[in-house]
Order: sequence, then C-alpha cells, then structure tokens
Amino acid sequence: MKCIIIDDEPLAQQIVEDYIKKIPFLKLEKKCDSVFDAIRVLQRTKIDLIFLDIHLPNVTGIEFIRSLENRPMFIFTTAHSEHALEAFDLNAIDYLLKPFPFPRFFKAANKAYNLYLANSKQIQNELADEFENDQEYILVKADYKSVKIKLNQILYIEGLKDYVKIYLQNEEKPVITLNSLKRMCESLPVNRFLRIHKSFIINTNRIKSVTKNRVIIHDRWIPIGESYKSDFQNSVINKFAL
Repeated sequence: MKCIIIDDEPLAQQIVEDYIKKIPFLKLEKKCDSVFDAIRVLQRTKIDLIFLDIHLPNVTGIEFIRSLENRPMFIFTTAHSEHALEAFDLNAIDYLLKPFPFPRFFKAANKAYNLYLANSKQIQNELADEFENDQEYILVKADYKSVKIKLNQILYIEGLKDYVKIYLQNEEKPVITLNSLKRMCESLPVNRFLRIHKSFIINTNRIKSVTKNRVIIHDRWIPIGESYKSDFQNSVINKFAL
C-alpha cells in the first residue's frame, strides 16, 4: 500500500518512517510537513493510506480529512486523546496516541491492510460481474441464420464431429450449429462453463448432482473424462462433494 506521513515534527516523522520500513506491505511515498504538501502528493499519486497528526499548522488533520472527497484510508498519530471520538466518526482506521510502540503501530497498519485487501477483492468481483454481463449471450449460426442464445439458458453442449448441439432450458430440441467444442470453450466464460469430456461442455450452475465419474444435468447423466477429472474437481469441488 502506498502511504504518506503528515506531521510537522521531524522526530515524529522519523519514528513513523522507521516503523513503515519494517512492514513489507507499506511503501512510503512522501513525508509532508503540512496538509498543503499532502494535497500536492494526492493530486499526482494514488495514495492508499495516510498517517497524520491532528495538530498541524493552518489546517488540522481532522479539517483536512473532512475536506477530501475521495479519502484514502487514514490513521491519526497524535499526542491528544480528546479527538478520538471525532476521528472515529470520520471512519479513521485507528487512533494512535504518541508515543506508540511498534507493535501498536503494526496492529493499526495490519487493520488497514486487511481492509485494503477486502476492497481490492470487491473491486475484482465487480469487474468480473461487469465482464460477465457483457458475456450474457452468444451468437451462433443455425438454420441459415444467427441465433442469440442466453448463457443462463444453456444446460450443456455436446460435440458431434464438425457440429455441436446446444441443449437449452425449456427447449425440447437442441440448437445445432457448425462449430467445435474447442472453439465453444474459447467463447464461453470459464467461471460458468467447463469441458468435462471430449464430447461435452457443461454449465456448472446447472449441475444437479455429482458422482465420481458422472454429473447429472436436466435428468441426463454426462460422463467425466479421465483427462478432465482434475480440472473438474478443481472447479466444482467447492460446490459438490465427490
């Protein structure tokens, strides 16, 4: 995490800097003597965490935090305990009273890091959801026209030499198109579709039950090929007990 220090006392700056150097997930970008120095850093660099004093020249640490629209995480480092309630009302990660030992500093930093990891995972999930929404359907050629198939309607896909059969929910007949299972795999989202046999791709969300060598989807037993078992177990083990 990229971090900055805001403190007008050189000794206090040095202590926090020394602590930061001991923590592998922290990277100090700048030591700032005032909030104005910090603003210039924030304008040109994305900062994840701020360590700041409250009693600063011209603008207090609390006033500075209140002024930020897009706030990084922040931890107050101060000799004054009377602002703790106000600090936590601003959602401070922690409130360190000077002089604080390294274990106390590390505990606060670790709390920030855990929140940083959780937020990063949430962002990744949101991006994955956006990608998935962009991939909600595929277009295939069937009966001399393009057919739009919704991904959530696909039960499984069966390969037949140069053709594939796409079996859909609530449809008696499959959609037959000139294609290969290999190309179909490449066009489908890997988090929802899995090739489990040389002749079958399944929608993992449609699995009803699993045995050691087969899955059942929409009342049809589909075999799991020997060369596909490892991928199948890695992908589906969290949903089903083999």
